[in-house]
Amino acid sequence: MASRKLLLLPGDGIGPEAMTEVKKLIAAMNADLGAGFETEEGLVGGSAYDAHGKAISEEDMAKAMAADAVLFGAVGGPKWDGVPYDVRPEAGLLRLRKDLELFANLRPAICYPALAASSSLKPDVVEGLDILILRELTGGVYFGEPKEITDLGNGQKRAVDTQVYDTFEIERIASVAFELARTRGNKVCSMEKHNVMKSGVLWKEVVTETHKAKYQDVELTHMLADAGGMQLVRWPKQFDVILTDNLFGDMLSDVAAMLTGSLGMLPSASLGAPDPVSGKRKALYEPVHGSAPDIAGQGIANPIAMIASFAMCLRYSFNMIEEADRLEKAIAEVLNDGLRTPDIMSEGMTKIGTAQMGDAIIAKFRAL
Repeated sequence: MASRKLLLLPGDGIGPEAMTEVKKLIAAMNADLGAGFETEEGLVGGSAYDAHGKAISEEDMAKAMAADAVLFGAVGGPKWDGVPYDVRPEAGLLRLRKDLELFANLRPAICYPALAASSSLKPDVVEGLDILILRELTGGVYFGEPKEITDLGNGQKRAVDTQVYDTFEIERIASVAFELARTRGNKVCSMEKHNVMKSGVLWKEVVTETHKAKYQDVELTHMLADAGGMQLVRWPKQFDVILTDNLFGDMLSDVAAMLTGSLGMLPSASLGAPDPVSGKRKALYEPVHGSAPDIAGQGIANPIAMIASFAMCLRYSFNMIEEADRLEKAIAEVLNDGLRTPDIMSEGMTKIGTAQMGDAIIAKFRAL
């Protein structure tokens, strides 16, 4: 069997603890299934800054370019609040996204039945929730130029960030949304702000034209992004696939994450375009949660989002659909058994730590 090359970038805070559980799972799959995973490890974020003076080294960027997929933990923390802007921990993630051309960010929001009571919303609003937010990841206001702060004199400054989208960027992310919807509930809701932003006008126009040209079998609706945020907390189950830009996707996906009860539960995938020869995509997989420095090193972090991100890796990078399904089922069954890390703990459940949760999921995966 051909090897499957993974680059592991644990990062900062709870990232290394969560990644440890994935490393145990990879070892189990190699031992039990002959999965053929080969792993390398690198530094990103604050840990890379401490070692190299930058958020990711050229050597580790080269490893990322050569890997079949990158597994990413989390970056940042108060320790690095004062470092220069261009080498801040988050710059490592932004460079990975840009250099690997990872334009499509898939952020599922799934509420496991066993955790419906953990959401801040009523259980009937979130139980059985299964939506997918598709966020454009390499354009928009995070990358647009000019991006600057100018001294105007007299104690005044002006900050400028530029929201920029070209037609092709919108076409390609819209096409991914429609294709994913065909594998799910066959509905796409595109969210922007065409009422006040010219980029929103173009976004709506191009999404509509792409739908008309190739995807008329998929139901398409449009919604202003602020109204979309309201609807996500009013009745989220009305949505199937939400398509949106970089800025609004960042915010809306965090709103959706909390519907499920904890940021510690949700994975994400960032995908590039298929290679014209091999058909393979560059890809990076990461949990939605941050580095959570307040609990780092205590062995209480929830590793489920990191493990579920690896399940997405199995599905989208290696076409290991059966194994991905089995891993996701293992997570659900462990939760059904009443095992909980502190962030999702509720009365009558059994509180366990990071390593115990990882061990329980691996044991269930093997049993299934």
